[in-house]
Amino acid sequence: MNIAIIPARGGSKRIPRKNIRPFAGKPMIAWPIETATNSGLFDRIIVSTDDDEIAEIARAAGAETPFIRPAELADDHSGTTDVVVHALSALLDTGPAIDAACCIYATAAFISADDLRLAYSLLSSECDFAFPAVRYGHPPQRGFVTAADGSPQLLQPGHQATRTQDLPPVFHDPGQFYWGKSEAWLECRSFFGSRTRFIEIPETRAWDIDRPEDWTIAESLFSAMREQER
Repeated sequence: MNIAIIPARGGSKRIPRKNIRPFAGKPMIAWPIETATNSGLFDRIIVSTDDDEIAEIARAAGAETPFIRPAELADDHSGTTDVVVHALSALLDTGPAIDAACCIYATAAFISADDLRLAYSLLSSECDFAFPAVRYGHPPQRGFVTAADGSPQLLQPGHQATRTQDLPPVFHDPGQFYWGKSEAWLECRSFFGSRTRFIEIPETRAWDIDRPEDWTIAESLFSAMREQER
């Protein structure tokens, strides 16, 4: 059995009620629930929340809320792995075995069913985790920071004269979803290393919505992309 676990606590600080705020005509959390449903990959789609209103909206969108997340796992310092382990443990206590679980963030409106399927296909006897990644537009090896005196300080001075095309590409995690085998989650294995794989997605599908202006831009782009798909 495969399950999706969507963490959605009620105490968002930078954008209040971000998980259920209207986004392109639906509560934000409804979009990842819809994509997870359309992917055909999941036997159950579970929302882990401490908030009754979020739970009600999640159920209306087609997800299950079989438990309320404990308060100690719903503060600003709660880690994703801890939330997934709690959800898996609760489900395994009362249900059948779970082969793999995909943690999908409640604000990951831009994920696609194809991305979920491709990442899932990478799980194997030699791969515990798979997730999406985005290539940096400019090589970070040529980046610099501000020194104490206000001057620019190269992060890697040895690459000052290296041509950008000669530097290996560097990727970052856009914070959308993480596929993992059940035992890998429960044993808190590392996301990085030889037993993890990633898929590359375009920057246009990777928006980190932390500020009100991020929300406005992301919503406009998302609506335009949806219109093009029709």
